Amino acid sequence: MNWLAIALVVLGLYLAFKVVGFLLRLLLWGVVLGGGYWLLAPYFGWPPLF
Repeated sequence: MNWLAIALVVLGLYLAFKVVGFLLRLLLWGVVLGGGYWLLAPYFGWPPLF
């Protein structure tokens, strides 16, 4: 492999880790917001999620 291919592989791995980190952060925010809604819904009279 030449240096351009190696640079593209390294760049691809870096971007893949960034995307996975973003998706994990998005999933955790969904869990936090869902849990907050689940805890607060009975007190405010909101409909349950499920």
